[in-house]
Amino acid sequence: MSDGFRNSWGRGLTAGWPTLAIMLGASVWGLIWYPLRMLAALGVTGTAASALTSGAGCLFVLLLRRRAIATVRWHWLLPALALAAGVTNLGFVWGSIHGEVMRVLLLFYLTPAWTALFAHFILHERLTWSGAALAALSLAGAMMMLWSPQLGLPVPGNLAEWAGLAGGMGFAMSNVLILKASRVLPDMKPEMRTATIFGGAAVFSSFASLFEAMPAPPAGSHLATAVLLVMGLGFVLGTNNMLVQYGLSRVPANRASIIMLFEIVITALSAWLFAGETPGPREWAGGACIVLASALSSWVHRTKAKPPVGTHSDPDRKDRERAMV
Repeated sequence: MSDGFRNSWGRGLTAGWPTLAIMLGASVWGLIWYPLRMLAALGVTGTAASALTSGAGCLFVLLLRRRAIATVRWHWLLPALALAAGVTNLGFVWGSIHGEVMRVLLLFYLTPAWTALFAHFILHERLTWSGAALAALSLAGAMMMLWSPQLGLPVPGNLAEWAGLAGGMGFAMSNVLILKASRVLPDMKPEMRTATIFGGAAVFSSFASLFEAMPAPPAGSHLATAVLLVMGLGFVLGTNNMLVQYGLSRVPANRASIIMLFEIVITALSAWLFAGETPGPREWAGGACIVLASALSSWVHRTKAKPPVGTHSDPDRKDRERAMV
């Protein structure tokens, strides 16, 4: 084997690690619903599961990256980001426990529509025709998926689907606020934004648990199993977030956004294998519109981000693009 071939192969392998990190991160989110349902079967409600796993994830990140705490500075964006993250996490967890996983996730992924709206008012980005078209495409996919002659209006049919929809809105708001925070608080370490997100989810879900009927708490061996699951999920979620951050820091934002859609594939397969959920033609067609809108949204952002020929690139642009994923 020649040195040139070995060097080329080595560079290709090194360049593939960030992509693999993002795919692994997306796979974790595509499978996380199953251990959450295991917690629910043990008597841990959706709100409590969201609070406990998020709190464990926050604690793990703070312990692992405690030196980065010194980079935190007070700003109103931090509680706003924590609140948006709380809505995101609770909507995803509660919806995936109580509803059809695939439908909840597709409603969660209506982010192009909400991102265009929130970015217009918070980041003062002009709503372009392309952005409006992508928002319309994703909303059309949701209407196609939800409409039926028996149900009438194409709206979510149960609380779990409404939770997925609200979680997706929170996710879009989190993306916009992370982008704004990266501009306003450039010295704040990314892992501290992660801790803010997990901490906000823990506090919000703890408050929401006061309004959910609590079954008998797990006891005996069930309690030990529930504690191990919570600790394990906290470790997995914290590690997974840092793994994805590693990938996002080395992969162009538009490509990373498309790779993250791998989560939908993993969710569809796991829902079929573990829950016996098989989407019908209408769900496939509506989901295809939502996925296409997300993929095209990445391409549009990439096109806008390219600097004009002959000009110097913005050194902070890569960080801003990364935050939008």
